[in-house]
Amino acid sequence: MKIAIIGYGYWGPNLVRNFNKTPGCEVACIFDLNEKQLNRANKAFPDIKLVNNYDEILQDKSITAVAIATPVFTHFKLAKQAMMHDKHVLLEKPMTASVVEATELIEIAKNRGLVLMVDHTYLYTSAVEKIKEIIDSGEIGKIKYIDSTRINLGLFQTDVDVLWDLAPHDISICSFLMKEKPIAVQAVGVSHIDNDLENIAYLTLHYPGNRIAHFNCSWVSPVKIRQMLIGGDKKMIVFNDLETTEKLKIYDKGYNVIPESDRDKLLVDYRIGDIQIPKIPQSEALAGMAKDFVNSIETGNMPRSNYQSGLEVVTILEAATYSMKNKGTEVELTYANA
Repeated sequence: MKIAIIGYGYWGPNLVRNFNKTPGCEVACIFDLNEKQLNRANKAFPDIKLVNNYDEILQDKSITAVAIATPVFTHFKLAKQAMMHDKHVLLEKPMTASVVEATELIEIAKNRGLVLMVDHTYLYTSAVEKIKEIIDSGEIGKIKYIDSTRINLGLFQTDVDVLWDLAPHDISICSFLMKEKPIAVQAVGVSHIDNDLENIAYLTLHYPGNRIAHFNCSWVSPVKIRQMLIGGDKKMIVFNDLETTEKLKIYDKGYNVIPESDRDKLLVDYRIGDIQIPKIPQSEALAGMAKDFVNSIETGNMPRSNYQSGLEVVTILEAATYSMKNKGTEVELTYANA
């Protein structure tokens, strides 16, 4: 099948490279309105056609799908136009700029029998797949909390705040690992430049059963950190994405609440055991994502990073924005049917 890559900025080259290597798929053309980006594309992929007219792609019936890697405020229009021309759509994260836009795209995809997928790349990493396997096996017990730090210096965005830029990764991971959706959200953040877009923010998700997930997102950190802690009632996992060979560590650590009748001064009894470092296969997540998109088009199966995941992320981000603008007020979450 032939696919068009829409947008050749930061992420576009990675999409071109991986879809070109995906069996049964060919990158038919690269679209961008910026002549400099098209010149970059020509140097990297001289054999691929370059296009600066989106309508040319829409009218080309040989193109089966489009992968859209443009600013989020353009996603809705570009995706809707593509699906109205019966083309399957892959959208970069976040799916859209609002829940209203996401739900409309989902309805179009369902009515026209098209695949609508969101590139939540982390769902295809070997480390996250391994974490999912460990959790589903019951080894760490029931998840009590997730605590994630995703910070670095830059890149400041001009159209979205730091939560819309960085938090989709962690929200999508939580959605993949947890068996329930969050029921409420709180967020606080600040902007240090004159554009009203928060460059540092803290997001808290509340789940049923007194469980919690907390995300620290920042563009103004002197160091780059990509770390997630997952606390179970049996064991705990540390996921350090910047590690090359030891991304996951499973700690046989925890605590037990001492019954009131047996308490002296201590309320809990701590347990400290071994540390396990599971072997993680080396693979490129984007290759798995591209393969899943192509397979979903060919078979009609729902992809792992489907529109339901995309809608959940946008729902949470929209509520988080409201919370931030209202001094961290807790916002109850309601989900549109997908």
